[in-house]
Amino acid sequence: MCETALSARADIEDKALVRSFSYINGKWCAAQSGAAFKVTNPANGELIGDVASLSAEESSAAVDAAQAAFEDWANLLPQDRSAILRRWFELQIAHKEDLARIMVLEQGKPLSEACGEIDYGAAFVEFYAEETKRPNIEGVTSHLPDAEVELWREPVGVAALITPWNFPSAMLTRKAAAALAAGCTVVAHPSAETPFSALALAELAERAGIPAGVFNVVTGDAATVVKPWTEDTRVRALSFTGSTPIGKLLYRQSADTVKRLVMELGGHAPVIVFKGCDLDVAVEETIKAKFATSGQDCLGANRIFVEKDIYDAFCARFVAATQALEVGTGMDDPDIGPLMNEKAVQKQEEHVGDALAKGAKLVCGGERLALGPLFYAPTVLVDVPMTAKIMHEETFGPVAAITPFETEDEVVAWANDTEYGLVAYLHCHDPRRIYRMSRSLQFGMVAVNRTKVTGAPIPFGGTKQSGLGREGSRLGMEEFTEIKYVCRDWA
Repeated sequence: MCETALSARADIEDKALVRSFSYINGKWCAAQSGAAFKVTNPANGELIGDVASLSAEESSAAVDAAQAAFEDWANLLPQDRSAILRRWFELQIAHKEDLARIMVLEQGKPLSEACGEIDYGAAFVEFYAEETKRPNIEGVTSHLPDAEVELWREPVGVAALITPWNFPSAMLTRKAAAALAAGCTVVAHPSAETPFSALALAELAERAGIPAGVFNVVTGDAATVVKPWTEDTRVRALSFTGSTPIGKLLYRQSADTVKRLVMELGGHAPVIVFKGCDLDVAVEETIKAKFATSGQDCLGANRIFVEKDIYDAFCARFVAATQALEVGTGMDDPDIGPLMNEKAVQKQEEHVGDALAKGAKLVCGGERLALGPLFYAPTVLVDVPMTAKIMHEETFGPVAAITPFETEDEVVAWANDTEYGLVAYLHCHDPRRIYRMSRSLQFGMVAVNRTKVTGAPIPFGGTKQSGLGREGSRLGMEEFTEIKYVCRDWA
């Protein structure tokens, strides 16, 4: 283990969780060239560590290891795989505070949110530890005389997992737990901006008894590490969370090897608030939907539509709640932390400037803060026209865009006017309207009178260009399996 600013911190108790090398075939591997990349704290720009940057050849070696380990892992009794995953879950919970602090320092989110992410991510490991025991052979009524028909679920093989910087722990556990439970082996690539969270999970995976080669984490430049995986026929499934443009690139690169793809891509979530709802609840939940993870969330509210009769009242309460949000460094556990990088801040400035030029009004925020170059004030824009960029592009930051609507048909058309379809938020107390809206909204998930809807038992995913497949629930594990049909004559 290399000494880093992270491992030197007194508030990280288990120093062995801080790893600077990739984890391949049960070993911690530096790049043979000695290449490394720097990871900095977005709150203050300080260097927190150097991490090995592996070559394409070294990335392919991780596939070698995963392929070699596949048969034994797939043939392990389901209850034995279950017990190992259960130990991995227990270790994550036992080390929650250290894992959360590592995440805060490399990602910037408030400490309580980081702790919540560890709980959320570990819940998938716990869920799939149980689910691994449940895929059964399914009998089917035969259509042929004297024939017996069965359907078997078998693991696809090696699975490649590519995870983002905004949820560096939960996105890895959500994918890896499902793949491992199904009997697949894994090669994973974490974002170069937040690799320490994934490497800490690899350390705990080793302690849990996951055999060498079954769970591999490869750090480095994304294009260098991942491209060999998309071209390798031994990699039978690829699961990616990130932007739609990168998802399309991986889709094209994986076409020649016809991989199983699971993709959770961009979002452009609408919040729709009808008169007659509980206005206090609507404001409180919309604040959560907009500003969690400092707005850097694919589920984040990007467009807020409020019925005209309650528009002024909603805006007044929403602005007051926004102005009450505390901004600070993640370790101080504020409501809003720094954004991830300069590009993210520039996106906020671009969207705000464009909206104002097209007639929107700035009520609060709209500027960088003196705390540091990556801190952007929680911002509210009202009377935002549908022609503004923010109404058509994902902002991924703490800028709220609010506009009034008059009719149900109008707001449905506006909400659906996007190529994204991950989640929509609805605030309404009319049961008939709730039913109509839930059917009309072209999104994979609809949250009614609440914000939090995700979790291990539910199938997470979107429609249109928000992705392919589902994560979580039994369906998430099925994404890593193939169905084998057996037709048997005993004669």
